[in-house]
Amino acid sequence: MGGNPPLGVLFHWLGGFASASFYVPYKRIKLWSWEIFWLAGGIFSWAIAPWLFASLRTEDLLSVLASTPSRTLLWCWFWGAMWGFGGLTFGLTMRYLGLSLGMAVALGLTTVIGTMGPPIFHGTIGEIASRPSGQLTLLGILVTLAGIVVVARAGSAKDKDLGGKISEGVAEFDLRKGLLIAVFSGVMSGCFAWGLDAGQPIRDLTLAAGTDPLSQGLPVLCVVLAGGLTTNAIWCAILIRRNRSFGQFLGRVPTGEKPRLLVNYLLAALGGTLWYFQFFFYTMGESQMGRYGFSSWTLHMASIILFSTLWGFALKEWKGASLRTRTLVWTGIGLLVGSTVIIGAGNMIEAGMNP
Repeated sequence: MGGNPPLGVLFHWLGGFASASFYVPYKRIKLWSWEIFWLAGGIFSWAIAPWLFASLRTEDLLSVLASTPSRTLLWCWFWGAMWGFGGLTFGLTMRYLGLSLGMAVALGLTTVIGTMGPPIFHGTIGEIASRPSGQLTLLGILVTLAGIVVVARAGSAKDKDLGGKISEGVAEFDLRKGLLIAVFSGVMSGCFAWGLDAGQPIRDLTLAAGTDPLSQGLPVLCVVLAGGLTTNAIWCAILIRRNRSFGQFLGRVPTGEKPRLLVNYLLAALGGTLWYFQFFFYTMGESQMGRYGFSSWTLHMASIILFSTLWGFALKEWKGASLRTRTLVWTGIGLLVGSTVIIGAGNMIEAGMNP
């Protein structure tokens, strides 16, 4: 019940680092269209890695899933599929609203929906808010939202500094369309947390089978990510048919050049496995957060944005930005780090009260 919140925060940071890093190998893939490397990497993200690691770290995986009520499996798959729509529409949010407004709306909604949805649905939010530890955790969630907004504004300021002409408006700016897509993307992206929440019966069964509590969430990922695979595979198949790009899997590209197929597949496998590790560590972190496991989604989002921003500095994406912009982004990073500390403290207080 109490868990180990500091260890949980560490696992969430590891998950955030994995999520922020997965696209780095994808950038080195040559002569493959987006839909080709996305699907190739996704096979590892949503199919191979989940089943491999769940098989290695849990007991009687197939028996546990076979014993799970079909209703539970359906809801886990459904929320995973809905989450897939959120990821696919995130880019359109940036296209119509720009970085600052787009990130603030989409990621803010994802954080709120994914974090607050389950406790509101289960009717526990009032109890949480009535306890000092719960109030501290909720404060951490608000600080996370503030950090998201500040980092988004810093991204907009950077584009201005570098001549992105954001001050003259986004090239395809459409407030009504952009807000509708941002709300859709934000809500759908938060559905992943609902899928994990729906998987509690699977956790109970795998614990009863003798699985280490640290790995209890891995069988749930097998089902939720199957839903994400469904959505992404269908969209990639549509793009492959439209662009006639299937031959790229076999090394046939329009330019006549020969892609390094083995290297491409290895990079896709690395990127896809890194992507999976965000939730591998997420489920471990969640298992340590005790009564306030719902705060795991906030820690997840904060860690992703934190490490994505730091990767941006490492890759010199902020080179040429003004001192004011750099100050703004470091303020946002400070808020995100502070939010994880606040949430961790709230969970520690609760763990101390319920050892």
